[in-house]
Amino acid sequence: MVRIEEGAYANLIVPELLAASDLATRDRAFATNLVYGATRMRRSCDWLVDRFVDRPLEPVVRAVLRLGAYQLVFLHTPPHAGVSAMVEVAPTRAKGLVNAVLRKVAADPSPHWPDAATRLSYPDWIIRRLAVDLGMNEAEAALEQMNVAAEVTERDDGYVQDPASQEVAAQVGAAAGDRVVDLCAAPGGKATAMASAMSRAPVEPGLVIAADSSVHRARLVASNVDRLGSPNVAVVVADGRRPPFAAGTIDRVLVDAPCSGLGVLRRRPDARWRINADDVDRLAELQRQLLSGAITLLRPGGILVYSVCTLTLAETADIDNWLAGAYPELVTLPPPGPPWAPLARGARLLPQSAGTDGMFLLKLRRPR
Repeated sequence: MVRIEEGAYANLIVPELLAASDLATRDRAFATNLVYGATRMRRSCDWLVDRFVDRPLEPVVRAVLRLGAYQLVFLHTPPHAGVSAMVEVAPTRAKGLVNAVLRKVAADPSPHWPDAATRLSYPDWIIRRLAVDLGMNEAEAALEQMNVAAEVTERDDGYVQDPASQEVAAQVGAAAGDRVVDLCAAPGGKATAMASAMSRAPVEPGLVIAADSSVHRARLVASNVDRLGSPNVAVVVADGRRPPFAAGTIDRVLVDAPCSGLGVLRRRPDARWRINADDVDRLAELQRQLLSGAITLLRPGGILVYSVCTLTLAETADIDNWLAGAYPELVTLPPPGPPWAPLARGARLLPQSAGTDGMFLLKLRRPR
């Protein structure tokens, strides 16, 4: 946890450290759940601890106390087990402090939280933003759901992908013979899903061009393409704002745009602490630029699908309003039905609606 606090990504550092350990599979799963959970709920855990601390805490001691508080209050670990385990791993100089503080936390397992942000363990700005954009009841329900670890969902080919993302890929409607561009393709889940759908017909499958502006992310896409055996996917490094493909030649373009990720916080335990309020407007501008680039690629009758895994109006309905003004010639196509709910000309899926990631999708067609 200290490494995560210093800037390491939880989904990278935890598997790396566990791979180098001799822990059994069951213990690795528990360790992952513990670290991810304490990272996700760190604001709550800090409040639980800080009521009983009267001095600054060094990072390693803070980490041990967070882990202990998470076990005692959120995992409901028996106090004797949770406290003793944390005392055992605490630095010698801090064992007495850890023991005393965690025993006090254990004695008050149902605290009276000072506010919703502390109880739910999010930065204040996320609570405020989603309360305005969704309404407080829907916002709290979404944030509660994203404090629950995501279930693993595998496609038929073994690729792990949330059902909401699978639906986005399906909505592109890629068919045999199509030329499809996935403009922001990493890590490759949607590109390979579309390629698989196209290759089922006993004819020329067509081509999915999986583009990403980052060499590192493009390599990740290529790795997944190779692992899944998707011969009709071409991986390229390209800036989606200025796509290097012939204008007016593409049948379907997916812009699964970089976004604030406020719909997938359950999968990224440290993301809520990395994203800033100012990032939303910056990313909305990037999304507009990507869409402008994507629209140049569409042939007459070509389909554009825009999706983001976030819940802010600035990156969903406001983007659609901008599109309607900037490209009034584009024709609206029906979005997915329930559990997706209409929003602007598209549809939004809230995390609590079906226990999935939160997502927004808009589908448009260039006139023939």
